[in-house]
Amino acid sequence: MQRTPIMNLGVIGLGRMGQAMARSLLRAGHRVVVWNRSRDKSDALRDAGAVVADQLGDACHGDAVITMLADDAAVTSIVCGPHGLLDSLGPNRGIHVSMSTISPALVHRVAERHAERNQHFVSAPVLGRPAVAEQGKLSILAAGKAELIDVLRPAFDALGQRTFVIGDVPEQANLAKLSCNALIGTMLEAVGETLALVTKGGVAPKAYIDVLMATVLASPVYQPYGEPILERSFEPGFRVPLALKDVELVLSAGKELAVPLPIVSLLRDHLIEAIAAGDGDLDWSAISLVAQREAGLVH
Repeated sequence: MQRTPIMNLGVIGLGRMGQAMARSLLRAGHRVVVWNRSRDKSDALRDAGAVVADQLGDACHGDAVITMLADDAAVTSIVCGPHGLLDSLGPNRGIHVSMSTISPALVHRVAERHAERNQHFVSAPVLGRPAVAEQGKLSILAAGKAELIDVLRPAFDALGQRTFVIGDVPEQANLAKLSCNALIGTMLEAVGETLALVTKGGVAPKAYIDVLMATVLASPVYQPYGEPILERSFEPGFRVPLALKDVELVLSAGKELAVPLPIVSLLRDHLIEAIAAGDGDLDWSAISLVAQREAGLVH
């Protein structure tokens, strides 16, 4: 039986997702060098077998370097700033794999900057929460040159249960990822509205959520949200402000492409309303509380 190639990989950005992904890569036997702006998050991976880089550039000398960063500002600073990834990645050597959920416009600019330097670049944002990343069961949406994606297959196989090749233009992967997030968010909005309706009409909330999770929302994407919404226990996996960031990126893309997104606009407003109500530190499924407040069921 043919063995899966072992890759030398850098991971930059060690929030909850980045840490979980690095652990999955290590469990699969890959050699991993990690770097984070705050050193304590890097040190936490040392016992798992990672090499902790002293400088960002030390994570850029392998077969590929993965960035998993919070937003456009972080990516711009880490990738394009002085002594950043662009300055550290040699021409025609490793591959920069951007797995962050960022704007298609920024991905386009980063791809251009890499091309100017004869550097390899693939965009591969992911679907899945930190617990899914820890299990190596993410869904990966990859876009870039086919030969580069093929090189990255061993790493992608360690991180996810399936890799979807979206196209050969890197920003297409980010547009697809953001659209998926918008769709999930509109589902959470709809659950909140319909749950408020049936609850006020005397239906037991658990009975309704059980019906949803066994029928119309019987999907591994939606299953994790049923119990937290029912119990109003919103331990953060994907906090409301990060969801708002993604929704605003979707609306920005819609404006650029002249695509009206009225339902997504409502979702944006209700995420802002959730933050105003003090729910900013909760998981984005707390948006289900907005409709319940408006119906007088939650105060």
